Amino acid sequence: MSTYGYYRLAAVTPRVKVADVAFNTEEIINAMKQAVRGGAQAVVFPELCLTGVSCGDLFFLAHLRQAALRGLARFAAETARLDAVAIVGLPLLVGEGVYNVAAVVRRGRVLGLVPKSVLPNCRDAYEKRQFRPAGDLRVNVVELPGVGSLPIGTDLVFRDDEDFSFCVELADDLWSVIPPSSRLALQGARVIFNPGACTACAGAADYCRSLVQQQSARCLAAYVYTSAGVGESTQDVVYGGQVVIADNGRLAAAPPLFSRETQITYADVDMQRLAAARSSESSYNDCCAALPCARQISIGHFESRCDLAYAWLPSRPFIPAASERAARCEEILNIQAAALAKRVEHTHARTLVIGISGGLDSTLALMVCVRACKLLNLPSSTILAVTMPGFGTTGRTYQNAVAMMRLLGVTLKEVNIKEACLLHFQDLEFDPALRTSTYENVQARERTSILMNLANKTGGMVVGTGDLSEIALGWSTYNGDHMSMYAVNCSVPKTLIRCLLSYEAEHCSRELAETIQDVIDTPVSPELLPPADDGSMEQKTEDILGPYDLHDFFLYHFIKYGAEPTKLRVLAQVAFAGEYSEQLIGRTLETFLRRFFQQQFKRSCVPDGPKVGCIALSPRGDWRMPTDACGELWKP
Repeated sequence: MSTYGYYRLAAVTPRVKVADVAFNTEEIINAMKQAVRGGAQAVVFPELCLTGVSCGDLFFLAHLRQAALRGLARFAAETARLDAVAIVGLPLLVGEGVYNVAAVVRRGRVLGLVPKSVLPNCRDAYEKRQFRPAGDLRVNVVELPGVGSLPIGTDLVFRDDEDFSFCVELADDLWSVIPPSSRLALQGARVIFNPGACTACAGAADYCRSLVQQQSARCLAAYVYTSAGVGESTQDVVYGGQVVIADNGRLAAAPPLFSRETQITYADVDMQRLAAARSSESSYNDCCAALPCARQISIGHFESRCDLAYAWLPSRPFIPAASERAARCEEILNIQAAALAKRVEHTHARTLVIGISGGLDSTLALMVCVRACKLLNLPSSTILAVTMPGFGTTGRTYQNAVAMMRLLGVTLKEVNIKEACLLHFQDLEFDPALRTSTYENVQARERTSILMNLANKTGGMVVGTGDLSEIALGWSTYNGDHMSMYAVNCSVPKTLIRCLLSYEAEHCSRELAETIQDVIDTPVSPELLPPADDGSMEQKTEDILGPYDLHDFFLYHFIKYGAEPTKLRVLAQVAFAGEYSEQLIGRTLETFLRRFFQQQFKRSCVPDGPKVGCIALSPRGDWRMPTDACGELWKP
């Protein structure tokens, strides 16, 4: 059993001497041992690695092929004590034809043989001269001397007794119109291994990398490709030793080409995550009908040893990678603005009414409103921005709110809600000295009432500011900040909001940028309880709920991949090692799961809003959950 579904995969580009089977066998044995010491549970070597791929007409010689069979037997015997699967390549005579095959080996046994389907036969490649394609096979079992009967074919899926399953296709099989792996992925193969031999032409490496990523994404699988290296013959072409590992479309590893020494590349891949993606994608399952049955080959049991050192496990998974951050932020902001502009056009709203607190959410929503007005060629004064100081408002947030509104040129309105709330407390016969939910929620609902009524007065619409993290946790007042006429931030988590605002700050005036940065640096708070005696913020959300970094991490893995509580905790401990204690992670996880189930009733009636990323919680789209669902099963 792997660690919570994770398996360590390895791709090897070994040193090679053309036609020197003894040297090549020794090299891949040593590489296999080294890869297993590195924690690998499955290791793939290049196409025809026992002989070298560039042997040409030497493949016709029985002497070379027999040496390759002896090399395979020696490799199996020398690696029998290693608890890992290996995929090694060799030429094999079947009947009267020579086939380019990959042998799957584990614990001293050859478990099956997969022949190459697509043989390139143009320009510098002329494989049909020496080999026959898999389609010419007329048998599905072969006898190997000293080995016995082995399944052979392109219909083999290998699997352990837990989460790991894989298939093999060779080199140009991936380049074909319908790669064999497409069919085998639909029949349960979660990993595709490709022992290849890509020649190093200009641009070829990029093209190969894109094919691997696309096939990985299309099959909702991991794809591990490794190619023959620089030790091959350079008579007419050069082999670069390219390695590409992709995980459901994401590039997991791609080391530099042209290594002159044996190179091992690792990636830790979550098979449970792949299974979750497949189970929820109808487009994947709709393709499974009427497929010929693949043969399922057992590879036995794996011991758990994956420490996640090579896993893709960013602590803030919603934040784009640095290389694509600017483009992704611009795209998200454009999605939000385009959605709001459409709603304004459809409703003929004359104003955009928005409450500005000086916090993260309302700042982002205000920037989106400004963008929407630009799209519609409307002046910024169309935006009616309302600041509503109450009992918990601090000078810092108030000043930031007013400064932003003035700098953006929107219509500014201030309504102090203290007196109205005190009158309402009298109506309720409530003692405001009691700092209960009544004290807090009266303020939140008073603010929403003001915004709604101003929208009626001005023929406008209320733009909601609540974000995805708050929606997940139910951290809003029902029919208070929970409600609006259009919620532009509804699928933007708190961690991403900071990223988007930082991007906006890079593209505005210095004074506005400084104000936005201070908003980012201000602790998150609903500001419903009075500040401390020195005027500082007393009520800090993350002191109550736990860090939003953790909540967003849990939200990502829980909703997108269905990770169970223990796995969520372990993944967070790895991702936030040295940043948050295990005790804090545990407490925050408990809070997340408890509130997620308790607060579904708020999500069941949220206003419209645009989806901008891979996760949303709209009851009309991405997340349909009964309000009364019991969370007992998910208690960590």
